[in-house]
This record gives sequence, structure tokens and C-alpha cells, in this order.
Amino acid sequence: MKNIHRMLEDIKQETLSTAFLTGRKALSPEVMAAMGKVPREQFVAPEMEPMAFDNGPLPIGYGQTISQPFIVALMTDLLGAKRTDRILEIGTGSGYQSAILSFLAEQVYTVEVIEDLSVEAAARFEKLGYRNIHVKTGNGYDGWPEEAPYDGVIVTAAAPYIPEPLIGQLKAGGRLVIPVGRPFEHQELIMVEKQEHGANKLSKILDVAFVPLVDQDHSKRWH
Repeated sequence: MKNIHRMLEDIKQETLSTAFLTGRKALSPEVMAAMGKVPREQFVAPEMEPMAFDNGPLPIGYGQTISQPFIVALMTDLLGAKRTDRILEIGTGSGYQSAILSFLAEQVYTVEVIEDLSVEAAARFEKLGYRNIHVKTGNGYDGWPEEAPYDGVIVTAAAPYIPEPLIGQLKAGGRLVIPVGRPFEHQELIMVEKQEHGANKLSKILDVAFVPLVDQDHSKRWH
């Protein structure tokens, strides 16, 4: 428990230090409670467990990472999920963000492009008793249209642009939280609020550094 308390304190401190950028001096009690409930050490490799609660990203294999706790908490707070919500996550990874969301939403649908990670995450959810998370192996740029619409969408890897299908699968009034930018270049955490009529509201939150969102259909999308 000591490690979790230290992690939560680190999140509080970084929230305060970035408040001039995010407009948030504190994150919601519900988000902080969820961050305190999920055993982060279960979502990293055994050799990484001593660092599991450090406020930084860690490798999870396949060129992917588990995001730093502060970023996970901030993105979750920006999403503003409610207990009746259905949330779409793009980029399951080891499943840590999905697990956090499972305490805040009714159902979580998560898409992972790397099959081994998808299978491992599904087994981890089963082992830890997270029954409201649904996992699919697929191309995140396409979302999960069969289960749409969603009350919120969260993307845990950086895309060079905001994929239109993700906005299309979002309910009016819902939020999309996504890092946008190319690898090793400038990236920004963006929040899109979908409007019933007119242009969607886009807010730039702060600069970030994420692994790229893999696009299986790269050849058709890039010109």
C-alpha cells in the first residue's frame, strides 16, 4: 500500500505543477480512487515490478509502454466517465488504463493491434476479476463500430491525426481524449468534445510523448 500512496501523492503533485496548462489543480476523487484500487504491479513484467509505482512510463514489450500514472490519471479525468457510460479505448497494451476505466464506467471496450498483447490483457482481466472489459484485436484507427456509439473514447498512443471513425462512433456530448503527433516529434494531448450541431470543440491540454498508434491499413491512409 505504501507504493500506491506514494504514486497517488506523485500524481497530486504533478497535477498541481501542470495546472497552469491543464486548468486542473486536482483530479476528481473518483479517478484518484480508481488509481488507488488497481494493482499496477500486475500490469508490468516481473522484472519491472520494483518500478511499477514510479511516476514514469515502463516498457511492456513489442515496442509498447505502460503510460506514467499521472498521464493515465489526467486522461481519465479529462474523459469524465460516469458509471452508466460505455467507453472505447484504443491501445489496450497491458490493460492498465482499461482496468482504471472499469471502476468508472459501466462497460469498457478496448482494441489492441498486437494480438499477443490483446490475448495477455484479456487473460489478466479474467485473473483479476474485471468483468466489464471487452477486448478485441484490431486496427485502432477503425475503432469498434459494432459496439458504437460510445459516451467517451480514449486513445493511449499518438496518432498523426484524429481518426474520423473514432469521432463518428462518439455520442453527441461525449469526449475523445487523444495524443496527436508523429513519433519523436511534437505531440499534444487533445480533448475533442462532440457537438450535437456545428463544429466539435477541440482543446489542447499539454505536450506529451507517446509511442505511435500502429495503423494496419497504412498504405490506404497515407499519401
